[in-house]
Amino acid sequence: MTFLLRIFLVATALVAAGADPARALEISGTFVQGGLATGKVEPGTALTLDGNPVAVAPDGSFIIGFGRKAKGKMVLRAVPPEGPSETRELQIKARKYKIQRIDGLPTRKVSPTSPADLARIKSDRRQIVEVRKRTTLKTFFDTGFMWPVTGRISGVFGSQRILNGKPRSPHNGVDVAAPRGTPVKTMGDGVVALVNQDMFFTGKTVMIDHGLGLTSVYIHMDKITVNEGDFVTKGMQIGTVGATGRATGPHLHWGVSWFNIHLDPALLVGPQKPKE
Repeated sequence: MTFLLRIFLVATALVAAGADPARALEISGTFVQGGLATGKVEPGTALTLDGNPVAVAPDGSFIIGFGRKAKGKMVLRAVPPEGPSETRELQIKARKYKIQRIDGLPTRKVSPTSPADLARIKSDRRQIVEVRKRTTLKTFFDTGFMWPVTGRISGVFGSQRILNGKPRSPHNGVDVAAPRGTPVKTMGDGVVALVNQDMFFTGKTVMIDHGLGLTSVYIHMDKITVNEGDFVTKGMQIGTVGATGRATGPHLHWGVSWFNIHLDPALLVGPQKPKE
């Protein structure tokens, strides 16, 4: 059998099976509430998740995230520039969340009432929302992720918070208790999108844009050692652990979001290692 004949037979078999490697929808990740998945499609593909557009990088890379209350089934649809579309039904595993009670917080930090405090909170939230709207068509996240600091886990993702006896929003990240001054490192490559030295609830705050809508936030820090616009690589120091904002002691609150959907940072990195 000649080489050209073998090529023809392989191509014919692929067409008969409905396969087209160039246009295949590839996806892998953690399909659970709070999880993150990454994938690849043919460049130029229009991608949607439950009918909502998903950003696709020039090389065809994409990411999607599943929120705290993500439903059990979600539909991912890819429409390439040419050829048939592809639909994938994703099964998302549900989780049970803890209830965490925290007492001893200043009343002003739990139930703010003054116009000045409320205006400041509104301004802080607006800044954070603007960062989470960004669609940077880069895949800085390709280098992977790491714990920004190691220590005692004092708060987990998704837990219902009871502050000073009052129910509040679920916890949207992971809290790591560590001595004041402990270096805080970026979880992965990206661009520093926000630096704020004194937010009402979160104190000294840094946000990093990892591309395609994935951002990380580091709060309650004692010092910040980067500036907005800096490009940082995984493991680079961005500040130190502190207790600024609404905190009862020194710790880092580490959060990860895909646009406005909060994800579980612990699912990105696995168990802590003795040293990072």
